[in-house]
Formats: sequence, structure tokens, C-alpha cells
Amino acid sequence: MRRDRAASRFASHDFLYAAMAEQMLERLDDVTRNFERALVIGCPDDRLAAALRAKGIAVTCADPGPAFARAAGGAVIREDQLPYPPASFDLILCCGTLDSVNDLPGALIAMNRALEPDGLMLVSFTGAGSLPRLRAALIAADGDRAAQRLHPQVDVRALGDLLHRAGFAMPVADHEMLDVRYGSLFTLLADLRGMGAAQCLASAPPPLTRIGLARAAEAFAGMADADGRTSERFVILHGSGWRPAPNQARPARRGSATVSLADALKRKDG
Repeated sequence: MRRDRAASRFASHDFLYAAMAEQMLERLDDVTRNFERALVIGCPDDRLAAALRAKGIAVTCADPGPAFARAAGGAVIREDQLPYPPASFDLILCCGTLDSVNDLPGALIAMNRALEPDGLMLVSFTGAGSLPRLRAALIAADGDRAAQRLHPQVDVRALGDLLHRAGFAMPVADHEMLDVRYGSLFTLLADLRGMGAAQCLASAPPPLTRIGLARAAEAFAGMADADGRTSERFVILHGSGWRPAPNQARPARRGSATVSLADALKRKDG
């Protein structure tokens, strides 16, 4: 529902998705393996699909929002219940949707299952630590009876653990910070609604009263810099993992080194 409501104006609020997609494509360019069949999850526009097709890769698009899925000619899916047979793809890109999925471990397991052996998955989504100014403003608005107004998110360490638990080989998780400056709380809220990133809790909190919203706006403005603009932070998590395969490169077994690090550094200094 959030994504459908954002579909008509997404292009005016797409900076976060654009940053994720750009980073995802850069990371894919560093991979030497050739891919043939890709699944792109999260298709608010065609930038990822078009980039993959330009490499000669056959692309299947899917999105949890019906409006985006329809515009991309793809399927409406739930990330934790993918409708594809095992080993359907050798590449999966999931961009901007996993922060709000109900069963994140299940979604990662489902993507692993949909990959063929030695297939690659890349994911990007917002994580814990995002929107600290908004969180503080909403707490100020609620006073002594604070409600949960933003859905929970995982941090980079948890993502790394989940990739491992989902059965991926050579899992990697890292993050980057994106700071965006806003003239008011309402501009930030418009961005979140416009990109389909507003809270999506199953049990919605009571709506803010007019007085509460005024308190939130005042608190947000009170965190502004000297020029009157408030810097808000988005934490973008990036994860990657490979479907295990018998001939796949593996990290060396712990303790199997034949030369100590100290000796290696001495030789280099010498």
C-alpha cells in the first residue's frame, strides 16, 4: 500500500533508491563472473533492469507493490514467499525493500533457494541508525507516552549474521551513511511518503494530534544548523552472498596459515 501510494510521485523522491542502485551496480561491475538470468526485486523504475539488459542478461522484475510491478511488467511478490522454482536465477538484486519485510531471515532463505549454485545475491536497504532526528522529534511529540511510530530495522552486524544463517557462502555486509538536509519536518515526511518509506507496522500507532505535530516540527527545527536546515541521516546496508557450489572458492580454514602475520610483516619490512 505504501509503495502504491508513492508510485505516481516516486521520481521526485527517488534519491535514496538511486544511491542504493548506483552502489549495487558498481559492486556488480567488480564481479568477474558472467550472469545470464537475473531477478530484480524492487522496481520503482527501470534503471537496474536496463543496466542488466545492457549486459545481455535476461531480467525478471518483481515488486511488493502492485503499481510498480505492473509498470515494470513484473510480478507482485512477497520477498519471504518467492514464487520461483529453486535455481531459477544466477543473479538476484534486491533494492530498497527489505527494511519493511515481515520475515527478513525467510526472505534471505527464499532468495538463496531461487539461486542456482554459485549464483550471487546483492541486497541494499535502509538499516538501524536511520532517521535519528525524526525519531527524536516524534518522541518529543508524544511526551511521556511515546508510541512506536517507525518500524524496526536491523544493523550491519545483524545483516551479516542473517546472511550466514540463510546459508550464503562468502557473505559480506557493510554500510554507508547518507546525510540529507531539510528545511522543515514536513519536507522530510513528504520525502518518506514519496519514496514509499513511511512506517508500515501492522498495528499502526494513534495519529499525531495537531498539537503533537506542532511539537514534533518545533523539536526538529530545534536541531537545525545555523542556516536553519536540519541534517537527517539515512544508513544504507549492503549485503552480498553466493549460493554454495562444490567448485566455489572458499576462505582458508582458521589456523591453517603456515606463516605467522608477524613473520610476514618482518619479511616485508626487510
